[in-house]
Amino acid sequence: MNAPLWNSDDAPEPVELGLLEWALVFLRGLPLAILVFGGLLILLAVRLIERPFFGVQRPITPHISQFVCRNAIRVLGIGFSSTGQLMAERGAVVANHSSWLDIFALNARKRVYFVSKAEVANWPGIGWLARATGTVFIERNPKKAREQTQIFRERLTAGHKLLFFPEGTSTDGLRVLPFKTTLFAAFFTEELHDFMHVQPVSVVFHAPVGQPKRFYGWWGDMDFAPHLLKTLGARKQGSIELIYHSPAKVSDFADRKALAAHCEQAVRHAHAFAKLEK
Repeated sequence: MNAPLWNSDDAPEPVELGLLEWALVFLRGLPLAILVFGGLLILLAVRLIERPFFGVQRPITPHISQFVCRNAIRVLGIGFSSTGQLMAERGAVVANHSSWLDIFALNARKRVYFVSKAEVANWPGIGWLARATGTVFIERNPKKAREQTQIFRERLTAGHKLLFFPEGTSTDGLRVLPFKTTLFAAFFTEELHDFMHVQPVSVVFHAPVGQPKRFYGWWGDMDFAPHLLKTLGARKQGSIELIYHSPAKVSDFADRKALAAHCEQAVRHAHAFAKLEK
């Protein structure tokens, strides 16, 4: 069963591109495509050698993903900043979700592996990239809970930082939705409880000057292609701000609901404050 999509009461602004905007689409889009798909080919070639020797461990390919993501943001011309210390402990990262740009931003700052709903694996383009970069695909099916916990345990004990979006859907970037607690339950299993930490991250989008504040938001049933064209064709770009909060030790919390509430409060407070500052 798919999670319901978030929708705004106000329809998204129409995408209108003039000659200058189309020129920018070409000037940014071509190098972006070369970077992303060229990086994918290199990553797949390296993984052919990496996998037989290291198995679930990935000592090389995450650096390729991070290089691609950092430079994708540069190609787009979007400003990028982050504050806070990256978690050194083993565990997971949770963040609010506003756009497909979240993936570039979060991977640009820290080498992570995303947790995504299973159907994303079959999406053209995005699904291929997700599989190649080690995304963990999950099904919202209670019968799969034990199997998925085992996958989490294997990846986390291997030192992977798993990142998921507890809101369960993306928004317009102006708000933080209540965190769903389902995936937090896996961290309270006997195998993970004692060593797990969870680091909350606030992802804040600042729109280009003169554009609506929800310019970068991608929500509901919005198509990917028009949103991509709008982003590529922006005459002036805005910025993305990441705020890393103190990691929470799972064993310090009574249950998944308490841990999820703590993470949500940290993300929500910093997100609201950062939006007010701008």
